[in-house]
Amino acid sequence: MASLCIFSSPLHYATSLLSSSQWGVNQFYHSQHRFNQKRRKKWCGVHASLSDTEDYHSQRPPTPLLDTINYPIHMKNLSTKELEQLAKELRSDLIFNVSRTGGHLGSNLGVVELTVALHYVFNTPKDKILWDVGHQSYLHKILTGRRDKMYTIRQTDGLCGFTKRSESEYDCFSTGHSSTTISAGLGMAVGRDLKGEKNTVIAVIGDGAMTAGQAYEAMNNAGYLDSDMVIILNDNKQVSLPTATLDGPIPPVGALSSALNRLQSSRPFRDLREVAKGVTKQIGGHMHGLAAKVDEYARGMINGSKSTLFEELGLYYIGPVDGHNINDLISVLKETKSTQTTGPVLIHKKVVDILMQKKRQTSTMNLPVRFAMDRAGLVGADGPTHSGSFDVTFMACLPNMVVMAPSDEAELFHMVATAAAIDDRPSCFRYPRGNGVGVALPAGNKGTPLEIGKGRVLIEGERVALLGYGTAVQNCLAAASLLGLHGLQVTVADARFCKPLDHSLIRSLVKSHEVLITVEEGSIGGFASHVAQFMALDGLLDGNLKWRPMVLPDCYIDHGSPSDQLSLAGLTPSHVAGAVFKILGQTREALEVINMK
Repeated sequence: MASLCIFSSPLHYATSLLSSSQWGVNQFYHSQHRFNQKRRKKWCGVHASLSDTEDYHSQRPPTPLLDTINYPIHMKNLSTKELEQLAKELRSDLIFNVSRTGGHLGSNLGVVELTVALHYVFNTPKDKILWDVGHQSYLHKILTGRRDKMYTIRQTDGLCGFTKRSESEYDCFSTGHSSTTISAGLGMAVGRDLKGEKNTVIAVIGDGAMTAGQAYEAMNNAGYLDSDMVIILNDNKQVSLPTATLDGPIPPVGALSSALNRLQSSRPFRDLREVAKGVTKQIGGHMHGLAAKVDEYARGMINGSKSTLFEELGLYYIGPVDGHNINDLISVLKETKSTQTTGPVLIHKKVVDILMQKKRQTSTMNLPVRFAMDRAGLVGADGPTHSGSFDVTFMACLPNMVVMAPSDEAELFHMVATAAAIDDRPSCFRYPRGNGVGVALPAGNKGTPLEIGKGRVLIEGERVALLGYGTAVQNCLAAASLLGLHGLQVTVADARFCKPLDHSLIRSLVKSHEVLITVEEGSIGGFASHVAQFMALDGLLDGNLKWRPMVLPDCYIDHGSPSDQLSLAGLTPSHVAGAVFKILGQTREALEVINMK
């Protein structure tokens, strides 16, 4: 297996990216004020307008060479000079598309040359390319028959912002989360070997994803199994979403480094290395171990990088390689592909199942750890891989955990203060992606700790009670307004807490209303299940109460606008109002309100 480290600096070539200071501001707002900040690009990965530079195009830039490329096979006869021109045109086309749709710009600008080189050298889709996280796959999509649909990326019924198996045969693995591609690629390589097939598996993973233990576990397994695959470490000192360059772009490697990298990846060098390994294995363990040390130190002198970790994991390390030099990339990739050696290769291109374990540990020891969970509920363009659908279910099942969700931005301030004040057990709060509803914030932007396990009644009504959890409270309020137009005044309550539940509030609602509907933007097994269990044990379901839960459907909802996703989920204010009329037997009114525009 080969490991290639490639240096790619998006800022090095893309002056259209935001400045470091602007990135910092955007990240601050992203983490602290995601409720009430107005964005020009609405949380799509690029959080501000592109700067006014020559790289920005209000109209589609001319791309004569790219216009002739529909699939990777159309690239095979291009010269190096033409490939460089293709990379330039791809960069311009990318910026034009992202300026219209929003999306992940920096991560894609950092892999332009790499994407071109990969599709030029390898024979996709027979050869498998796995893009870790997948947010850097826009160029891959353009070169694999989807350029004419790029204007739909991250839009309802459009292209996914990540790789997706059902979208194209060139997407061999659906992504959206980090650190998974080495594991998946290893599985493909092992399966290939068992079937006696001949193809190359390439996993492209960023340095940000290398912070997760799963990546190292996969490399360790790959080294042990010794299956042929290529791992490309895209070292751009960036993390997904995208964030600021951590310490600025690094100068590309020089001519000496380039020559030495070619030496490491060359067929004679690697063939000689394999022969030497075979001979020393025959001689015996002591000699083999000594030879391995000599090889390790000699190659460490050649590459001048800390490749020892990868070598210890059983990977043949090459790099770092300049990720913006197509000639170097193609040379290294060709040699890596053609050399008949066994085992994984890691190419250093310089340019998280642990979660549940940690939560269980904090719950067991009653540690005052606070979990702040963003992207609660549906997340629009980011799609199902980023949707916060299941957190209430798996957090509320843990003993001692305090589970809460704000209904608006002011409530979020109060719940942050509440979590900070809890020092005898773990707690968590969820908050959504998107803008706030526009309520006034607490004085001095400082929240007040809430009474644990206490909800509130927002509107007093009769017959029907709507009990919302989290942002679903806003839909309950809007539904109450729709019902009011039909002469029905309903009660709206904000649960605030899923655990512990406000038992007195639920008893009061049940005893004074004919109908109780719980509404949440979460999966089955969440808030509604906790309410149902309490009511059943308390005998509240033994009478004439009509209770209905409204939750996310038991399926994944594809990317699209938040309003479209909410409509597909059946959780819009119209759907809530329609559910009320349906329970009351007013079918005509239910159809009318659901079909309201």
